[in-house]
Amino acid sequence: MYGTVAWMKVKPGMESKLNELSERWWRERAPKAKGVMSSTVLKKDAGTNEYLLVAVFDSKANYEANAEDPEQDAWYQDFRACLESDPAWNDGEVIYHEHQH
Repeated sequence: MYGTVAWMKVKPGMESKLNELSERWWRERAPKAKGVMSSTVLKKDAGTNEYLLVAVFDSKANYEANAEDPEQDAWYQDFRACLESDPAWNDGEVIYHEHQH
């Protein structure tokens, strides 16, 4: 498995738009994104506008194929407009991933 953890700062008033875009990704992009397994967005405590995004794919190849897809880039441009600056991406091999149904 392979994925990313991204640190980002959301612009004031853009949290609901960020949530809408995340839901749209799963509705529209996920069926086309081979190997996608999960995504999670966390808002840090203390009332900050700092968020963490965790996304997991079944392989590095599928993660990279999604990143290179022009439709993914179009979605990302809308997502990026909600942020104060570019996310700090931390890509890597997933050593352990589990979830309860």
